[in-house]
Amino acid sequence: MTKSELIARIAERNPHLFQRDVERIVSTIFDQISIALANGDRVELRGFGAFSVKHRDSRVGRNPRTGEAVNVSEKTVPYFKTGKQLRDFLNATQTTESAPSLDDLSTTAPGLVRPIG
Repeated sequence: MTKSELIARIAERNPHLFQRDVERIVSTIFDQISIALANGDRVELRGFGAFSVKHRDSRVGRNPRTGEAVNVSEKTVPYFKTGKQLRDFLNATQTTESAPSLDDLSTTAPGLVRPIG
């Protein structure tokens, strides 16, 4: 799912909100998560998961084509760990034939999905 598809689905499920407002809400949420991660903070969305940053030290890697040693500089990378409710939901839907729906999510993981408004 792309960001525009997410916005379209949220707008469709919440007809009392304008699409431009939904777009602003989604962008603001993503911006705030990005800012928090850039500041080194952890962002936890209870039941869904937690975003954090991990620091990777510099190391010596290998060019897979030539086998030549290459210095890889240190870096900070985003990390996401799923929440228990999301894991349980994903594992429960593997036993069903059809794709999961929002109704399935609200019954298998109550509290994870709440309508806006």
